[in-house]
Amino acid sequence: MLLPYLNENLIEAGCDEAGRGCLAGAVYAAAVILPKDFKNELLNDSKQLTEKQRYALREVIEKEAIAWAVGVVSPEEIDEINILRASFLAMHRAVDQLTTRPQHLLIDGNRFNKYPNIPHTTVIKGDGKYLSIAAASILAKTYRDDYMNRLHEEYPSYDWDHNKGYPTKKHRAAIAECGTTPYHRLTFNLLGDGQLSLAF
Repeated sequence: MLLPYLNENLIEAGCDEAGRGCLAGAVYAAAVILPKDFKNELLNDSKQLTEKQRYALREVIEKEAIAWAVGVVSPEEIDEINILRASFLAMHRAVDQLTTRPQHLLIDGNRFNKYPNIPHTTVIKGDGKYLSIAAASILAKTYRDDYMNRLHEEYPSYDWDHNKGYPTKKHRAAIAECGTTPYHRLTFNLLGDGQLSLAF
């Protein structure tokens, strides 16, 4: 059973990102403030759930959360500042948009760039420990999946409706054959052999 909070007396927002290890597309992050008495037995780390369960839970989270928001950092920004800093920036952008200001942030992972004037706690595998981080993981994942599905319609060769931009054999074969798109992260090892594929 996931924990409802770390600090009972503070307004806490859970934060998580999706798409860090992808070769293409933006990185997404979400921040979610849940009521202290929120309960949902299905809610878990998004990677442990089916696609159908994630989208069903997204509706529940959006309806029952005190506040929620999604932040996005583009592939160009990722290439400019690196993926770790881009992940933190996406979380900052999500927190920026919350309609209720949190007093504390629960961050999935072991590192974070401090958000101005809000203390934080990093939690390794936090999406499997705290409800608010699990909720954030579901929003980040589903909103990013929606985005990659839209990009797939624009560039169907790369199988993004299935791999969501992750480095599968089919994705890398398409890069080798067709080159890169404006959505590829050009600082990443796109072909998996130590070489970068140059944009056309």
